[in-house]
Amino acid sequence: MTGTPDGFDDAKRLAARIARVLEDGAVAVLATLVAAPPPHRAGAKLLINSSGEPATGGTSDAALDESIARRAVVFLNSRAEAQTFKVEEFAPDLPEWRGARVLFERVEGEPRVVVCGAGHVGASLARLAGAIGYRVTLIDDRADFVTRARFPETGIELVAAGEGWERAVQTAVGKGRGVYVAVVTRGHNEDEECMRAVVAARPDYVGMIGSRRRTNIVLERLRESGIEDEILREVRAPIGLDIGAVSPEEVALAVLAEIVAARRGGTGAPLSEWRRA
Repeated sequence: MTGTPDGFDDAKRLAARIARVLEDGAVAVLATLVAAPPPHRAGAKLLINSSGEPATGGTSDAALDESIARRAVVFLNSRAEAQTFKVEEFAPDLPEWRGARVLFERVEGEPRVVVCGAGHVGASLARLAGAIGYRVTLIDDRADFVTRARFPETGIELVAAGEGWERAVQTAVGKGRGVYVAVVTRGHNEDEECMRAVVAARPDYVGMIGSRRRTNIVLERLRESGIEDEILREVRAPIGLDIGAVSPEEVALAVLAEIVAARRGGTGAPLSEWRRA
């Protein structure tokens, strides 16, 4: 007997599509039918693009697939990693599927933090980001600032920008999806060189350290060079949440808190605020 079972082929196609999503730095949703009423069977999977278009797979019911795809967009916007819904919660017009449950899982590459500048704040930020599970790339144009003697943590990728900031930053940021960039260099010129590479990639987050005066100088230079206001408005400058930070470690905490809020859709407001409403 020759040939490959249909289920095996479906699984291969799904795996290939997921691999492509990760390779492209894109985002998708994997929906799995984890419970189904008779005569339906659980286990069907559907991969949905961030636009809400099904990419591969399905439940063999076009109406349910369409409802799952619509719900996938809502799920993506919630920033959750995984969530299970009853079908009647998002498709009440499909009574034959009452009691069925669908698991929605976010599909995207491992989140990365790129830190430009390995001074006191940059070093603290790299270590803190690595400690909570981000892949970290730390870049500096001073080779002795990015050595394993200084950063023994193997989870931190160290890059010496010997040929200039721009090329090193471009390589580290890549296509920008799932990438959070903190520009914390030692001066205006270094900030500007990093920012040129960063804004071109449009990462999920970009912030720049410094006073309002310093950050405004850099942003104005970029504006004069032809970079659009729409892009520059995305830059968090000065970087970080206002927690009254003073020490380098506290500043790093304020920056990472803003990165987490941007990634997860948080507001940065005190959780106890509802008590005062």
